[in-house]
Amino acid sequence: MAIRRAEALASRLPPLLVAAERVAATVAQGVHGRRRVGQGDSFWQFRRFVAGDPVNRVDWRQSAKSSQPAPTGWFVRETEWEAAQTVCLWRDTSASMHWRRGGPVEKQERADLLALALAALLLRGGERILPMIAGAKPVAGRFGLERFAADLGAWQDPAGLPPDLPLPRHATAVLIGDFLSPLPEIQTVIGRLAATPVRGYLLQVLDPAEAALPFQGRIRFRGLENDGEALIPRVESIRDDYAGALRAQQAGLAAICAAAGFGFGVHLTDGSPEAALLTLYAALGAV
Repeated sequence: MAIRRAEALASRLPPLLVAAERVAATVAQGVHGRRRVGQGDSFWQFRRFVAGDPVNRVDWRQSAKSSQPAPTGWFVRETEWEAAQTVCLWRDTSASMHWRRGGPVEKQERADLLALALAALLLRGGERILPMIAGAKPVAGRFGLERFAADLGAWQDPAGLPPDLPLPRHATAVLIGDFLSPLPEIQTVIGRLAATPVRGYLLQVLDPAEAALPFQGRIRFRGLENDGEALIPRVESIRDDYAGALRAQQAGLAAICAAAGFGFGVHLTDGSPEAALLTLYAALGAV
């Protein structure tokens, strides 16, 4: 089964890669690179002098143009942090991701698209991408996306949670999946990453039918990961309880992420991948 899925993914990688580049290009028009203040030679911006700034950082030529008195009219010259950052990227390939009911695509297909599009956007900005799979090496530069896509095609793991792998200290981790596993298991994974230390973002991808449980009447639900089945005589009678359980899961995910310095978001597969990518990319600027 895993081999067939890998072959199916490999067969659609070229069009998926094109779609990812298109999504990344759309988002790139509205964002700036993830530039940061730091050690470097490239000028980034001027900003107003504030108490505590060393006087030797004042740019006197720029400050002379100000009509305000010193030190209010002083400007500090900031340089850009030019060291490329490593972004460690994982997306869920467990069986539950191959479910679709209310959305236009499977959760797996949307996760693949977002992973590739995010990689494309970050590589354009000079970052390094490290797939969170055993033996993978960071990719960078103009040919990095093709290499990352090749890794994606061979990346099949039924576990449903990121593996325990050594990651670069102070890297950024992006985790994309449905995250319906028990919260203690997820907390263990996020806690391990935070102890590395690694910070990042967790994006939960759900089908709209998972979020709303829109079914009516007698329905038999079969688990996709050897978790049995359940016959519900009147699905509408449990909708409120189901919604409460999903809210509790998401509140638990948000709390786990907040405690570890991670961001958290939810994306439904009937939503815009461009909007999801923009939100994710903007959130990474804060970690």
